[in-house]
Amino acid sequence: MYSLASADGNGVIDVNPRAAAPSDWPGRRPGYSATMAAAIPARRQSCIPPAGARAWPVVALGRWLAGAALAGVLAGAAAVAGDGAPPPPVPGPGPGPGPGPGPGSDLATTAAAAAATWQALFALAVPMRLAVPPAAQAAYAAQARQALQDAAAGLAAPQFVLVVDRAAEVQAALLYLAAPGAAADWAWIGAVPVATGRPGGFEHFLTPLGAFRHDPANPDFRAEGTRNEFGVRGYGVQGLRVFDFGWVAGERTWGGGGPGTLRLQVHATDPDLLEPRLGQRGSKGCVRIPAALNRFLDHNGVLDADYDAAQARGQRFWLFAQPPLPNPWAGRWLVVLDSASARRPDWAVPRR
Repeated sequence: MYSLASADGNGVIDVNPRAAAPSDWPGRRPGYSATMAAAIPARRQSCIPPAGARAWPVVALGRWLAGAALAGVLAGAAAVAGDGAPPPPVPGPGPGPGPGPGPGSDLATTAAAAAATWQALFALAVPMRLAVPPAAQAAYAAQARQALQDAAAGLAAPQFVLVVDRAAEVQAALLYLAAPGAAADWAWIGAVPVATGRPGGFEHFLTPLGAFRHDPANPDFRAEGTRNEFGVRGYGVQGLRVFDFGWVAGERTWGGGGPGTLRLQVHATDPDLLEPRLGQRGSKGCVRIPAALNRFLDHNGVLDADYDAAQARGQRFWLFAQPPLPNPWAGRWLVVLDSASARRPDWAVPRR
């Protein structure tokens, strides 16, 4: 069933609104929890709420999942959000630069425990969720794994993979913590409705199929929040990230059709006019996602494995106000497939 449950509808939790952050914490804002500040000594500047905000965004917490010190914070977050039992603690080394989880590393052996906590964080941070049944989760994992193999993009270590089903009757994105082995070892994190290419319009493409690498060679950028001639903020509100996958081959759907080239991007959309319509085709070929998922991917570095590696080599990106902490589970792959479903699944967004 389609679900709109969330902690408070904004993807944030009120941890301790009256506690003051340490005065020497750069860039702090009024109302930060001193407990959270102690547990999270460094963070992305883009995670900072506006002045006067009283809550820490849940989307920012996952950057520090590998640190055992976060277990208590996460338990408190789940209790505050009324989420029932707190997520299990995630053992493993603290955050910091490094190659990430390898097949024989401690991080690899804790992937299942980490997935459970990421599921809890996703549920807190992303209101517009889809309740995909286990059988469908497994089927998509198998198809995505095959698509990666077909693209000679095998996984060397556990990492996140974002999977999109462009089928007109589905229009969904599913996030996995994927293991290098069998698809049965892929842990489902959560799913949301999306909008992919709508055929028929001028300069409209079908969203291309395959595995696409998120690489700094095609630099991401941030939305300016400006409106077009129709009053639509195509990339969403100012500051949201546009994930760029470069120029790719696609199928034109106007002027007789045929092959063409499009700039493949994953991005948010107008929160008032277009986000409520996610779940049906509507883009020119890109993948439109909810703003909450955009922030979750961005603030947690979910698809930033190559960005993290570049920054470890000393490269800096204007995209970030300061170098973010690397995510040991960061991935780099977007997989677009077409289940060719002839009917709308019960768990998908109802047809409008």
